[in-house]
Amino acid sequence: MSVAKVIEITSLSQKSFEDAITEGVKRASKTIDNIEGAWIKEQNVQIKDGKVIGFRVNMNLTFILDE
Repeated sequence: MSVAKVIEITSLSQKSFEDAITEGVKRASKTIDNIEGAWIKEQNVQIKDGKVIGFRVNMNLTFILDE
């Protein structure tokens, strides 16, 4: 039997939502082992002077706890 934990993180990219997700998971993986999945809760953009300058995602990461 395995037990999982869920945490929420926020990631920001100047390129795209996909990049924000990829970079967020990549960064979280540096300190969290056994990440099994991600649920994207929200996506929103930062706007300055009428232009999109950032892509932000809020996501839940699920990881399996060590025995």
